[in-house]
Amino acid sequence: MIKILFICHGNICRSPMAEFVMKDLVKKKHLLNQFFIASAATSTEEIWNGVGNPVYPPARAKLAEHGIGCEGKRAIQLTREDYVKYDYLIGMDSANIRNMRRMLGGDPEGKIYKLLSFSGSERDISDPWYTGDFETTYRDVLEGCQALLEQLFCHVAG
Repeated sequence: MIKILFICHGNICRSPMAEFVMKDLVKKKHLLNQFFIASAATSTEEIWNGVGNPVYPPARAKLAEHGIGCEGKRAIQLTREDYVKYDYLIGMDSANIRNMRRMLGGDPEGKIYKLLSFSGSERDISDPWYTGDFETTYRDVLEGCQALLEQLFCHVAG
C-alpha cells in the first residue's frame, strides 16, 4: 500500500483539495485499496482545543463543482511520527517544505516533495485563502495529483 500525506499551512484549503482529488483519481482507476491518502497542516491555526476546522467552504465548493466530496474532513497537524507512517509527504509550496523539514527533523529517506514537482515544475501552489482564486488552485492540485499518480501507476499496476 502506498501512503501519501498532503500538507499545507492550515489543512483547510490546498492539502484537503489534494487529498480528495487524489482519492477521486485513484478511485476512478480502481486503485483505492492500494492507497492510503490523507492531509495535514504545518500550523495549529485551524485547530482549536484539539478539534480541527472543516474544509474551508470555497474549497469544499470547488471540489463539489467537480463531483468530489470531502465531508467529515477536519484539520489535523503534521507530527514527527508521520515521517515513518507515510511513503510520500507532499507540500504545496516552499514554505510548507521548509516547515515540514523542520517539524520532521529533516528528510533522511527522501520522502518530502513539492506537489508540482511531479509535473516537472517547481512552482508553488498559491494559497487561495489569500488569493481567493480557488480555480487556479484546483487546476494546479489536479495537475500535480495526475502527474503523481502517473509516476506511481507503474508501481501499483504491476
